[in-house]
Parts: sequence; structure tokens; C-alpha cells
Amino acid sequence: MTERYGAPVGDGRPSRGQAVIHPSPSQWLDVAAAARADGFDQLVDLTAVDYLTYGADRSLPEGVQPERFEVVASLMSHARLERLRMRVQVSADDPALPTLFDLWPGSESLEREVYDMFGIAFEGHPDLSRILMPEDWPGNPLRKDYDSGRIPVQFKAASNVR
Repeated sequence: MTERYGAPVGDGRPSRGQAVIHPSPSQWLDVAAAARADGFDQLVDLTAVDYLTYGADRSLPEGVQPERFEVVASLMSHARLERLRMRVQVSADDPALPTLFDLWPGSESLEREVYDMFGIAFEGHPDLSRILMPEDWPGNPLRKDYDSGRIPVQFKAASNVR
């Protein structure tokens, strides 16, 4: 796997039937493009994790430096019935990655959700705007340092606040 994509792999064991690779932020788009060319024709999911309050043991391969954020993309090759998970560490100082929109247009809403909830930008995205929270909402609700309190929220698609 490392030879195929040029990114570190996990411990060699599949995770829930998926191979796992760990590209750096600078490798993110190139590794994704190589996976697309290799037959991974669907981006099944894209999400993020905030490890602000997590301990030191993160199960990362040697040479992968842990960061506060991790973006996780789950890919599928329908022809081979094979899955691939890409886990990239994203710095809190520069929470940004290139968009995957040109490779998988279905990433459009997934990247917007990660941007809205975690504040991780996807450079080159065609419409990087909030998707769940109001445009003027302060902060990013899924960050571990976000003070949720008891603020009523009027979500975009909801008819009334509870």
C-alpha cells in the first residue's frame, strides 16, 4: 500500500475490512487522485475528528505526527468490492486541505459539513459555506473547545426552535 500511494499505512491490518493510509496534508490530493485512478470510484464518507482532549496514544504509524484534527475519507471500489480509508492529520494552526470535489463531486456537502462543524477549510471548493448552522453563527460546534451552553439554534431546514 505504501508503494502504491506513497503514504504511510497503519499497522498492516485492515480496520473493519478497510486498508488505512495516512497521507500528509501535502500528499492529500495526490494520494486521493491516485486512489481515484486506481478504481476507487466513490467517496462514501468524509468527516473529521478533534483530538484536543485525547491522550497520546492515537495508533498512528511511525513517522506520522499527530495533530489536533484528523480528516477521514472512506473510499470504495465497486469493481473490486474494496474499501480504503485515508486519514490525514490537520494542524490547528492551518486547518485546511485541498478539496476533493474535482475527483468526487459528492464531496461537496461532506466538505461543507466538516467546514461548518470543525472550521477545516477545503481550498478550491466551489461553495464553502455553512450547511447546517446559520451563516452568522459564531464558532464551530464540534470542536472540543466549543462552549455549547444552552443556546437555542435555528437550523437551516428546521421550521422552529425547540
